[in-house]
Amino acid sequence: MSADPPVPDGTDDGTAFRTFEAAGWNDRAPTYDRFIGRLTSRVLDQLLDAAGVVTGSRMLDVATGPGYASAAAERRGARVVGVDVAPAMVDIARRANPGLDFRVAEAEALPFHDESFDAVVSNFLVPHLSDHVRVVAEFCRVLANNGRVALTTWDTPDRMRLLGVFVDAFRVAGAEPPGDIPIGPPFYRFADRGALTMLLIDGGFTDVNVETIGFNQHVSSKDELWKGILSGTVRTRAFITGQGELMRRKIRSAFDTAMLEFQVAGGFEVPVSVTIGIGRKGVDS
Repeated sequence: MSADPPVPDGTDDGTAFRTFEAAGWNDRAPTYDRFIGRLTSRVLDQLLDAAGVVTGSRMLDVATGPGYASAAAERRGARVVGVDVAPAMVDIARRANPGLDFRVAEAEALPFHDESFDAVVSNFLVPHLSDHVRVVAEFCRVLANNGRVALTTWDTPDRMRLLGVFVDAFRVAGAEPPGDIPIGPPFYRFADRGALTMLLIDGGFTDVNVETIGFNQHVSSKDELWKGILSGTVRTRAFITGQGELMRRKIRSAFDTAMLEFQVAGGFEVPVSVTIGIGRKGVDS
């Protein structure tokens, strides 16, 4: 769904992290579309092409958010179900797409029979999971033989500069994660092509391929990006708002300086890089 910085790395049973993420996305649902939704929607055609979504495809859209991928697939003639852990996101998706099927559900326990779909897509769910192995196994389970999966995640901050400017600003300012952000997996873990490849292979997929999608995102001002990230993310918002006033000012100052690299006439052109993992469910999966 979105874009956030790393949280404290470590291991626990994932419960606190999942609760934090679910509650955060529920809170951010009304403002998600102001910026982040427009950004994540830019890769929908590549996502659906990678999953082989065509007329008649039975497609599951996991972490549907406001329903962007589901709506795009329906325009292709697919038969679509969208699920999200955040009830507020599902409500928005239903209002925006009254003819489509949206449900509240966790990616770790999809409420569907085995082999129910020809394609499973998930646009930027990967950075927000606590148990990637379990989720990918669920994707494989609900796919029919020869069905395809396509998953997007953000590339590393040195390439995904729209997030990298925040990561750099936190480092320059000397900011530490607030204590109320739960421990979670490394945010950029599956930006690594090898890691994402092995996640899909170990999950039962064959013909695995990992690709990169790159483009520039235009923003009219520093404030547009700053406010857009705060209105449409969970961990970035918590990271910034959980700081004291002086540290927040330091982060903003460092962010403003980092943005100068991307200034052009009429605003800023900030590089975006997306990693997409693609796989097929083999007959013996």
